[in-house]
Amino acid sequence: MKLLKKKNSKSMRKTSKITLFTSLLLLSASAISQVPDEIPDTQIEPPQTELEADRGIVKDSTTNFKKLKLDGIAAVVGDYVILESDIEKTLIDLKSQGAMSEDITRCGLLGKLMEDRLYAHQAVQDSLLVSDDEVSMTTERQIQSFVAQMGSMEKLLKFYKKESEASLREDINKINKLRMLSEKMQNSIVSEIEITPEEVRQFFNKIPEDQRPVFGAEMEISQIIKQPKATEAEKQKVIDKLNAIKADVEDNDAKFSVKAILYSQDPGSKSKGGFYSITKDTGFDKTFKDVAFSLQEGEVSDPFETMFGYHLIYIEKIRGQELDLRHILITPEISQESLDAAKSELDSIRKHIIEGKFTFADAARNFSDEKETKFDGGLLRNPIDYGSRFELTNMDPALYNQVRNLKDDEISYPILEQDPRGGGPKYKLLQVTNRYNEHVADFAKDYTRIQELALREKQFNAIKKWMAEHIDDTYISVNDSNKGCEFENNWVKE
Repeated sequence: MKLLKKKNSKSMRKTSKITLFTSLLLLSASAISQVPDEIPDTQIEPPQTELEADRGIVKDSTTNFKKLKLDGIAAVVGDYVILESDIEKTLIDLKSQGAMSEDITRCGLLGKLMEDRLYAHQAVQDSLLVSDDEVSMTTERQIQSFVAQMGSMEKLLKFYKKESEASLREDINKINKLRMLSEKMQNSIVSEIEITPEEVRQFFNKIPEDQRPVFGAEMEISQIIKQPKATEAEKQKVIDKLNAIKADVEDNDAKFSVKAILYSQDPGSKSKGGFYSITKDTGFDKTFKDVAFSLQEGEVSDPFETMFGYHLIYIEKIRGQELDLRHILITPEISQESLDAAKSELDSIRKHIIEGKFTFADAARNFSDEKETKFDGGLLRNPIDYGSRFELTNMDPALYNQVRNLKDDEISYPILEQDPRGGGPKYKLLQVTNRYNEHVADFAKDYTRIQELALREKQFNAIKKWMAEHIDDTYISVNDSNKGCEFENNWVKE
């Protein structure tokens, strides 16, 4: 969540460094969306780079050899070479993604590229390798996503100025290999770092009282959901429709992807012809995954039901533990009678809560149809950190509009809402159960957030210590033209 600062201080500068560290960890992932033309392989010995070439040789009495600089080595970290062109291309990529030019310096970017190479170099030394299958699966997902965004592979190749899909795939593989090695090394450094309550207390107490962070206004929200049920006739209508699609695909060679575009009600995949690439760890409905992993390549499932509606799955490709599939979701229509019944039930529940017959939390546990929240008394979880608090400035606009006029412990009237995940309409009651005004950090009230800051600082210090030690132990060379940079780390060894 967003932190506001009261004044500049040494302690809060540390917090800024923590935030910077987190941003830098994400930088390499964001750079993937723009693919450079030339990326040196990062898990093999890099080739020697040709710095100069003889050009323009003309056999006459006045023209002699002319030397033209093609590219230069900006730095070398262990087995990895960083070219001047790597810096320029990354700068262009970041700016094309909307990064503010004043926030990015050439020296700062070179330092970040060197950090990534040091992580990757040490990962190889420590045998923290990534398999070709891992890299290929990641690349395949990205290419599928890129094609969906661009509209076709031809447009994608044109955008990245590549002559072939193989060339594009090779470049993205190289980028992913470096990124995954770097992430593996970083994770291994911080994975076992924990923070004790005493360390949290010491972290908080060393911040002067007049320089402690200010947290924005927050609230805790609970809800009770009633999901109207479709009639058996409507369910059968959907099943019959999906069976007809299955028969058309199997008997008439109809394209499943076309059927998905025409009939699927899944907003996450409809435009992509129903395409998903999943593993058993993908956060999908368990029934959906069980059916998907029971099918063979080229097989179409029978219609089956989840909380979102009825599905068909077609397995396009099996790659080890990963499936490329296409999927059609159709939700049975909900009658107005069912909608009215759900609304009436919530009206009754609201009345009983106000009369004191039971609490909102008890009503949620007993009557709510939403499994994710009912057993927690209807308490909503913030998707950012899975905590119970929502900062007003970062809330989903739709949710904010639903609760902004509610007083503490007031219960909303039933609200009709369409499921953004593709399920049917539902009614809900909302209640603001706690409200926290903008306030200076309080150790007791804000312990979880202070604990997170303390842990980040400890991780940041561990990374800095690791970096300093391995810079000393690793061969590093910085081009003379870059030695004047003011790096965060001691890349230019004395």
